[in-house]
Amino acid sequence: MTPPTRPRGAASRELLLHAAAEELAENGTLEVAAVAARAGVSAGLPYRYFGTRNGLLIAVVEAFYERLAQACALREYDEATWAEREWRRLRDWVDFLYAEPLAPLILGGLAGDGEVAASHSRRRSLLIDMGARNIARAQHTGELPPHQDPELLAAATLGGVTDLVSVALTRTPRPSAEEVRVQLWAFVSGAVNLPAPRHTPEQAGP
Repeated sequence: MTPPTRPRGAASRELLLHAAAEELAENGTLEVAAVAARAGVSAGLPYRYFGTRNGLLIAVVEAFYERLAQACALREYDEATWAEREWRRLRDWVDFLYAEPLAPLILGGLAGDGEVAASHSRRRSLLIDMGARNIARAQHTGELPPHQDPELLAAATLGGVTDLVSVALTRTPRPSAEEVRVQLWAFVSGAVNLPAPRHTPEQAGP
């Protein structure tokens, strides 16, 4: 049985988002006319779906964070301990960012107006909220010490991870993803005052 096709409007929007992401990754800026040309559509079509240049830029940022969420932020891991699960999450996080062409621009602070900055802030707040709930659960089960504020700790670790990876992505040559993962794990495990796990991250498997 042939699967149903996507609605034409949704397909056109995805085509434009893909073209915009490519344009931004290749040139570091976003011009609506260039996006339309890359997508092979009329110059006015991006405005129909996104309203303005900044509307298109916000949609690109939102799509980036949706991919990040699916790759690691929202994933449920099956490892037995919090330390093992979060090592896997951190590994997938770094691998996603190393493979994502837009990561250097978005982590480095993509230029735009206040609406673009607000989009970054909303997504950052959501990630902090998810991290805080994760830390609080680990404190409740006794896997993390209970004396630290989960929300503040989540904000601190997210900021450290973001900044470290952002710097790594701008280096030439880039440090290996494995080197970055190891340094990040040392930072995160120290920040949360993690008791020694049953296995080191290297022993926990690929």
